[in-house]
Amino acid sequence: MIKFEDVSYNHPDGTNALNDINLEIPENSITAIVGNNGAGKTTLVKHINGLLKPTTGTVSIKNNNTKESSVAELSRDVGMVFQNANHQLFADTVENEILFGLNNFGFSEEFIKERYEFVIELFNLRKYENISPLKLSGGEKKRVCLASVLAWNPGILILDEPTVGQDELQKTVLLEFIDQLNKNNKTVIVISHDIEFLWRLQPNIVTMSEGRIIQIGSPEKIFRNKELMEKVGIVPPQIIKIFEGIGIKDKTPLSLEDSCKVIRELRNH
Repeated sequence: MIKFEDVSYNHPDGTNALNDINLEIPENSITAIVGNNGAGKTTLVKHINGLLKPTTGTVSIKNNNTKESSVAELSRDVGMVFQNANHQLFADTVENEILFGLNNFGFSEEFIKERYEFVIELFNLRKYENISPLKLSGGEKKRVCLASVLAWNPGILILDEPTVGQDELQKTVLLEFIDQLNKNNKTVIVISHDIEFLWRLQPNIVTMSEGRIIQIGSPEKIFRNKELMEKVGIVPPQIIKIFEGIGIKDKTPLSLEDSCKVIRELRNH
């Protein structure tokens, strides 16, 4: 379990970024953190992998206080894909970028080869193996970052705006992979403004504003609360707007295919 207890954080210049955060993220869960720019989302998750330490309060991972662990120690179990790929990439080739974590953590040659082949195919990166990742497009860079972190199979995965620059096919691949990770007892945390993606993902939603947690709940509960949506600076998924517009305000379909099925049934009645 990831646990925040009375956590506040001030930047070195004194700017307050987090205020009295109390949050529990269960193991083997999918959680999304949403809110407007400057709400404190990225600052919050950087406390999970130890990049930031609380000014006051405690963050613990499986009952281990992050203040007592180094970033290197935490990184073995907590993988993070940054919002800006240029802040994460450094190797001379895509191949070496992906292999860095695998080699650094001392896995067996067999495991390294197996995981490398898995992620290089999953994210369709084979043709870029010998190219510098910094020469790739924004979407391609993001895929390299995802591959490099997912390669070592961390127990906790943090994805900061993972769908930026990705087409619908890659978003679907990512959705399916997150679901598979969850089925394999991984904890996944997603920061995203892509509400349509989150609606399909159906995670537990944590809403934030001005460094505070405002409300936690299911997508159905959170995205139908218009007052809350305005407060945290996001808009509900189009599918909710459409179904509310035709008078259906209870259970909303998750996909376009399901939506068409419901609409056809309505027409037949």
